[in-house]
Amino acid sequence: MDNNWLELLSGTNQLATVMETNQYTEQFGLTLSEQDAQLILDNRKAALRTQQRIEFGEGIVPKIIREFCDSPYIDQNTFAETIIRLQEIFYQYKNEMNDEITDDELLHLMREQYDELCFGDLEYLESTCLAAFAQAVRAGYREYACTDGYGEYDKFDLQERWSYEVYLETLKELC
Repeated sequence: MDNNWLELLSGTNQLATVMETNQYTEQFGLTLSEQDAQLILDNRKAALRTQQRIEFGEGIVPKIIREFCDSPYIDQNTFAETIIRLQEIFYQYKNEMNDEITDDELLHLMREQYDELCFGDLEYLESTCLAAFAQAVRAGYREYACTDGYGEYDKFDLQERWSYEVYLETLKELC
């Protein structure tokens, strides 16, 4: 039997679906070549296998692309590589949160933190922001459902951050 039975079940041409996202992303100066799209899909299969997950339908890749394509921290040179890493993080944290959070809630949370707190640092997103949130979800936190994943991380952020006012005050003291 053909090894691509999951693709047959999904009923979609994954490569064509990913390539169609170019119609939306080109307004942000980002496009994927067919080679990039295939690389993303190949890594998707590996990530699904690693996380022991399956997907039906178009999958999460087009949603990730649409969610992140207008981020100021993604450019054409890093677009495909970033999408690959984001999908790995997504699948990992769907598992870490025991599938309690919807795809859209997780994507909104990821995007908000990626831009506003991580400033494009995927390692920080994965190891700090999402790790803390996943711990809260596993402990029973469910309020994110009311906000669709927006504005949630501040409730769990234990990292001390620079305050602009404190920065200015310190700067004045140094001068």
